[in-house]
Formats: sequence, structure tokens, C-alpha cells
Amino acid sequence: MFTQELSQELLVKVKRIEKFIGNTPLFPIKKLLQKPKVEIYAKLEWHQLGSSVKARPAFNIIKEAILAGELHEDKILIDASSGNTGIAYGAVGAALGIPVTLCLPENASKERKMNLKALGVNIIYTSPLELTDGAQRQAKALYEALPYKYFYADQYANENNWRAHYLTTANEIYQQTQGLITHFITGLGTTGTFMGTSRRLKELNPAIEVIEVHPNSPMHGLEGWKHMETALVPKIYHPELADQSRKTDTFKAYHLIKQAAQKEGLLLSPSSAANLSAALELAESIDEGVIVTVFPDSADKYGEVIQKLFN
Repeated sequence: MFTQELSQELLVKVKRIEKFIGNTPLFPIKKLLQKPKVEIYAKLEWHQLGSSVKARPAFNIIKEAILAGELHEDKILIDASSGNTGIAYGAVGAALGIPVTLCLPENASKERKMNLKALGVNIIYTSPLELTDGAQRQAKALYEALPYKYFYADQYANENNWRAHYLTTANEIYQQTQGLITHFITGLGTTGTFMGTSRRLKELNPAIEVIEVHPNSPMHGLEGWKHMETALVPKIYHPELADQSRKTDTFKAYHLIKQAAQKEGLLLSPSSAANLSAALELAESIDEGVIVTVFPDSADKYGEVIQKLFN
């Protein structure tokens, strides 16, 4: 049974792992860009607990739910994910003693499935044809059937998703560029990274341009990304915040994985390469500026993709 004493113990654990969330390095892209007056930097988001950008929202969602008394060791956190948020939930949940159940599209990478199982996450597989939309529907249905058993994190509608980036990612970027950032660009999944980071950057300097990136096809092959014209649109998404919208090509991103490895020494995931591709295209369209993007994760969870590219 959940008690006040258990609550205090849980809060101590939360405080202990908070220092392992965020504060990721900003990496300069030098050899893939040949414009002297334009700089590109990327946040290496795999340098934190859970090994991806999703550590930030997963931790913030869990932390705020604990503070509100909605989540504790006697409840199961349930949500939908393409993998990275689930791994972050699993890592934070394991550290806090909170069980996690995840609805996951069956076509998620083998490495992601393995990581989730290693963290003790209970996986419920959903149709690969429905992508994360199908996983969302399944997670919501399970919660509605057993609300006393589950805490539904609902990352696509939870305001603590984008607030994580408002409180951390944006401030880190601004400080790391010494306030010189002129453009922020990143892809859309739950949209939390774009929404939270952009909101705060606009407060710090309204002249900073914020650019959202969409896949150029419904069947795009970028895990976690959403093709907004055909997908369930996250409730936290507000398109009016973007100064520009751009599209990215999956095949171009995959080609860039090899270039980034051989020229920059970075082993990128497809999502990170897609953000880099969009940043490079943006760089070609401006005369000068400091562009910052986000590399959500590394190639560690994409062994099959990397093997095909480098064989």
C-alpha cells in the first residue's frame, strides 16, 4: 500500500537521478557545411539517462505525476511509444521502482525491443501498419478499462512533455551559444521538443527563427516522426508557433548517416540524420547565422540499418 513514507522515499530517488537528465553537449558540424558565415550545432541527446532526447519529457512527466500524487510504486505507468520514450520511461521507472507497460508498434527496431525488455518494461505490441497512432489507441483503451491500475502518461497530450524542453533544452542551447543562436530547427513527433524549446527561445530572443520539419511522405520510415497531414495530431502541437515548416526526405537522411560518420565522426540514428539534413538545407538558404538542431539519439538502436549502410 502507498504511504507518505514511501512518497518521501520516492522523492529522494527523483532528486538523485535528476542530475542525469539534460545538460547534453553541443556539437559543431564542420566538414559537412561549406559556408563561412553559417554555423550548425547539434545537441547530442544520447548523453543522458535513457540515451535519447526522450529522457527529458519522460522524467518530467514522471516527476510531476509523483508530485501530484498520481503515480507511485503501486501504479503502473502506461503509454504508447515508437521506442525512445519507452526506453526513457523504463530507465527512469527502474531507477524509481515504478513498473512500466508500453504499447509499441511491432516494427520497432530489434535493439529497441531488447533494451525495453532489459529494463523490465512490459511490452504490448500493436500493428506496424498503424505506427504510433495504433499504439496510442491501445494504451488509452487499456487505461480507460483499468484506471485504478494505470497512470496514463499520454506523452502526446501531456503538457509536461513540452515543458521539459522549455525548462531545460532551450536554456542550455541559449547558454551554450552565448545567445548567438539565430535559427532552431527540428523534426516533429510528439512535437514536445519543438514546442517547448521554441517557446522559451522566443522569450529569450523573439528574433530567433524556429523551423519545424515534417517527413515528406506518410510511409516515411523515421521512427517516432509524424506526418501531420495523415497522422493523429498531438494535442500539445500548435503549428502557429513555427516561423517556417520544411519537409525532409528519408532516403536523403539515410545517405547522410554514412557521411556524418566518415566526415564528422558521428554515428547517427535516422532521426538525427533527418534533422541534420534539414539543418544543412536551411544553411544553404541563408547568408549567415547560427543554426541549432537536436540529435535525438545515436545509431546504437539501429544495428540493422547501420549494417546495411556500411556493408
